[in-house]
Amino acid sequence: MPHKGGQRIRNVAIVGHRGSGKTSLNEALLFEAGAINRLGSVMDGSTVSDSEPDEVERQMSISASLASFEHDDRKINLIDTPGEPSFVADTLAALRVSDSAVFVVNGVMGVEVSTDRLWRRAEQLGLARLIFVNMLDRERADFFRSLEALKEAFGPHAVATEIPIGEEHETRGIVDLVDMKAYEYGDVDRSSAKEIEIPGEIADRAESYREKLMDEVAENSDELMERYLEGEEISHDEIVQALKDGVTQGTIFPVTCGIATKNLGTDRLLDALVNDLPSPVRKGPVAARDGDGNEVEVAPEEDGDPLAYVFKTLADPFAGRINLFRVYSGVLRSDSQVTNARAQVKERIGPLLEPHGKEMRQASELGAGDMGAVAKLKETHTGDVISGKASTLSFPATELPAPVMAFAIEPKSKGDEEKVSTALRRLQEEDPTLDVHRDPQTAEQIIAGLSQVHVEVIVERMKRRFGAEVSLKPPRVPYQETIKGKAKAQGRYKKQTGGRGQFGDCYIEIEPLPHGTGFEFVNRIKGGVIPSGFIPAVEKGIREAMQHGVVAGYPVRDLKVTLYDGSYHSVDSSEMAFKIAGSLAFKKAAEQAQPTILEPIMQAEVIVPEDVVGDVIGDLNGRRGRPLGMESAGTMTKIKAEVPMAEMLNYAPDLRSITGGRGEYTMEFVRYEEVPSHLAQKVISAAAQEEEAAAKA
Repeated sequence: MPHKGGQRIRNVAIVGHRGSGKTSLNEALLFEAGAINRLGSVMDGSTVSDSEPDEVERQMSISASLASFEHDDRKINLIDTPGEPSFVADTLAALRVSDSAVFVVNGVMGVEVSTDRLWRRAEQLGLARLIFVNMLDRERADFFRSLEALKEAFGPHAVATEIPIGEEHETRGIVDLVDMKAYEYGDVDRSSAKEIEIPGEIADRAESYREKLMDEVAENSDELMERYLEGEEISHDEIVQALKDGVTQGTIFPVTCGIATKNLGTDRLLDALVNDLPSPVRKGPVAARDGDGNEVEVAPEEDGDPLAYVFKTLADPFAGRINLFRVYSGVLRSDSQVTNARAQVKERIGPLLEPHGKEMRQASELGAGDMGAVAKLKETHTGDVISGKASTLSFPATELPAPVMAFAIEPKSKGDEEKVSTALRRLQEEDPTLDVHRDPQTAEQIIAGLSQVHVEVIVERMKRRFGAEVSLKPPRVPYQETIKGKAKAQGRYKKQTGGRGQFGDCYIEIEPLPHGTGFEFVNRIKGGVIPSGFIPAVEKGIREAMQHGVVAGYPVRDLKVTLYDGSYHSVDSSEMAFKIAGSLAFKKAAEQAQPTILEPIMQAEVIVPEDVVGDVIGDLNGRRGRPLGMESAGTMTKIKAEVPMAEMLNYAPDLRSITGGRGEYTMEFVRYEEVPSHLAQKVISAAAQEEEAAAKA
């Protein structure tokens, strides 16, 4: 594809709730532009953008897919994004590098929760927004009801530029309110749309909605408003220009309509991408920061040093790492050298690629405002900036939701640990919302994602792409132990087996410390009853014994140990003997000091629609939660509560059930608290069973 200047580029993300028909619309737009010669279907996995086996199997987008094509002498970089919240990282990254967004709304369901969240993010980023009400042929679909819902959710500037002809399965065309022309559709190709007279049954409605459109357009210009109120004629070109200005400035949000699977209205939308949405040049400079944290504006100019931002990484087992990027200034050329601003290392740019779904086409250069891909950069990851010369510029990090659904993983085959580790590392590069770590207390390998579906998809990809198979199980709750009382005990270790023996003897006192204090060791030995060289061994023995408490084998915390007496043998005493003596003393004292089990308490923030707040709070109460308060969060309600971690391991699917998939939550650790006595025995029994199972393994 020939190099296009920034004025002739459109960067557009297709976003919306899962099931609104984004992928079908993406396919229809490619077909209308002649970029593909047949319409694929989500149902059989033949679309350009949903090409991964797990996307075909689940019939939903899991990764963002970039397709570059031409229409009306413009280059359009169209990004089809996931609507499922579990895979929102790709959607947020797509919004970050786009100048515009097409919000796809299901004509039956109207404004759904993901649509609302993504609208707020697009608003923060200052994106031009256009709305496409889809699926108007479905039973109970209603464009006008959806339009009112859009106005209620996003304000009065969501204004219809089209209305449908017909209802539900009888929808057969649209009326363009800008030109006041009607079009009727037959088959799925572009030539099937023919201009007709506006049907009499909707003529009055079309006039009414035309007036509403004119009110919005006129509001965008003082001059037009004055002429409009005085009844002067406003030319078609003036209307089009005012509409375009309003869209670019974010003061008008055109609402269009159609049926993506039947290609009804998609030709008009394709023209709107070119005519109504801004180019990178029209959108203007973007903000970056230099190494000192100062804000710097980066203008989409082709003169000067190339600067590009990597917004997505693909983990390909054969091609290696593939980075998708947007060029913000300059011209990036194949077989050139760039510098990674984060790592301050040089990278060699091989062949530049223009993605078309899974297919890649080679390009010699990509200019300011354009998007593309490059393979096999060694140190460059998602979020990195690459430039022609050494640079310290960076773009603000994309705000991503925190992982909330965690599992412990184990390789199915012994010896596969390295293979599993490599697969997880590569998939983390592709999906920054994935958290992989080893729990320091339980020693389990933990994989955490945004939902159970999210983690399951990662496991499937590990197996398919890298041949790494793992088993999933709920993670162990990292319980701890402490003491509530004081106690004294002697630890005496004596062993005589012929020759030199082993002898160590110590007296300790233990007492509780406030929660979160940790461990304190006090040496009060006087008169050399224990030589100073053996005292660190006593402390070491105590610390090791604290790793396995006397109640259920969990680590012990928040206590003070005072070493106050002991004895030694001039020949048989050793560091090992005193280490064992310290361990024995601690275990005896702990048993007498009212030992108890502690559980981690999490602070949860749950964002849900207002109509289910009562049900959600009731469910949190049933989980031993303590609500801390509520506050408005746009059209939603945010509930804050403290809840034991043990009660939240399976919260994600339950919240989804209560809220119909409209709720979300985040958690963070707050503190440890004592497990209620009526539940402590269950924890002790479970720990004993785990220990017994481990011994048999």
